[in-house]
Amino acid sequence: MVKFWESEHTFNHPWSHVSSGHWRKYPNPYNPAVIATDIVEREVTNNGVLNTTRLLSTEFSMPRWVKNMFGSTTINALEHSSVDPSHKKLSLVSKNITFCNLVSIKETITYTEDPQDSSRTIMNQQAEISVPSMTFMEKTLADSIAKNSKKVLIPMSLTVVQCVCWRLMFVFALL
Repeated sequence: MVKFWESEHTFNHPWSHVSSGHWRKYPNPYNPAVIATDIVEREVTNNGVLNTTRLLSTEFSMPRWVKNMFGSTTINALEHSSVDPSHKKLSLVSKNITFCNLVSIKETITYTEDPQDSSRTIMNQQAEISVPSMTFMEKTLADSIAKNSKKVLIPMSLTVVQCVCWRLMFVFALL
């Protein structure tokens, strides 16, 4: 059985600021579970789209028996992203590669410019969770994703504001 979860949030910042902030959101004190992000592959296509594959490493607190059973509580995921500046769209798809024979989590996030207001950005987040024969585990993981998704909103907003401040400081330094 597969459990689905979806959320939408609007940032009161333009797409260029939010998409820049995405690359700087980890590490942050609101979601300390992400302990590393490593770029595996990156390319720019002929039409100017930036495609990136990153390895995300997370460390979650789990019961001791889980660590004893599996030897680790570090979970790795591959994130494939695509930045299309001409259409003002950043798309991310992440899938766990650790414990994937026990649980499969696919998370999709898109950031697009608000069609009614170019000074705002719409984030759509979806997750598909599949745990063979374990509906309770799927619900528990979906609830955890919903809870953790709120943790990214504050650091993303702070990162975007920092980017704006850095740009202003650079402009004033040039004057």
